[in-house]
Amino acid sequence: MRKITLALVAMLTVACGPVEPASQVADSTAVPPGAVVIGGETVKAISIRHAGGELMYVPAYSHIFHRNASRQIDLAVTLSVRNSDPEYSITVNHIGYYDDNGALVRDYATEPIVLGPLSSRAFVVDESDRTAGVGANFLVEWRAEDSVSAPVVEAVMISTASAQGITFVSRGFPVRVFESAE
Repeated sequence: MRKITLALVAMLTVACGPVEPASQVADSTAVPPGAVVIGGETVKAISIRHAGGELMYVPAYSHIFHRNASRQIDLAVTLSVRNSDPEYSITVNHIGYYDDNGALVRDYATEPIVLGPLSSRAFVVDESDRTAGVGANFLVEWRAEDSVSAPVVEAVMISTASAQGITFVSRGFPVRVFESAE
């Protein structure tokens, strides 16, 4: 199923062609404001910029099961917080690591962390640290005064024990959106 999905995405990407801003299209008068031309077709652009901020939930796994419930593989977890905006900074006010029951295990942002344009920070949970359990997660709160693109927040889990390599990523998603005070 995954191979089919990847093949469809690849075909659609090739079929659509490059995205051209309306200003670079020969007859830009036919392209309404807030639209782009993709593969010769005019499509309304969706703004992904906003001022305010978000509280993001990021699934993480301190260990996973294999073969049965008694066989487990410990995983190192790297939380990556990346400011995707090329012009403006964001401020990260909270990075909490929570356990299976929703209890705070560790606070990674004891004071606000300013991430400049296109900068990032990584926070690591050691491979031997099982305190949060298999249902571990992070809550990341970020804010911005300017209209910015949302940061990319991901947890990367990895283990290279017993001559095996296991790596996977889980992406954060917003559970609350904070509007600007303007």
